[in-house]
Amino acid sequence: MGTDDVEVYLSGLGQRDRDCLSELRGTLNDLIPDADECLSYGVPALRLPGGPVVAGYAAFTNHLSFLPFSGGILEGLSASLGGRTWTKSSLHFTADVPLPRDLVETLVAARLREIEARSR
Repeated sequence: MGTDDVEVYLSGLGQRDRDCLSELRGTLNDLIPDADECLSYGVPALRLPGGPVVAGYAAFTNHLSFLPFSGGILEGLSASLGGRTWTKSSLHFTADVPLPRDLVETLVAARLREIEARSR
């Protein structure tokens, strides 16, 4: 599994959602250049080599989601989420109002800190 699986996932989406998630994909690849693309729980994600998943993304019927693959990241950053809807494991957004790069940077940095702390 890898980049080809992610391409297949994205090809099944409508153009607006595909474009939005493709942009998020590019941002995540820029922020975590050593990560490997994969499918995790059926959604595109980036995994550290030999390690845990850092982040993923998905399309659902009424929204797109950023998935931090952590139950505590979004709650810990709730004040930074700009009033977006979120659950314990999913930050919701739409193609009309995509996630800003600085928010994605904050989310990824928090997840990487969490992974680092757990590896000690």
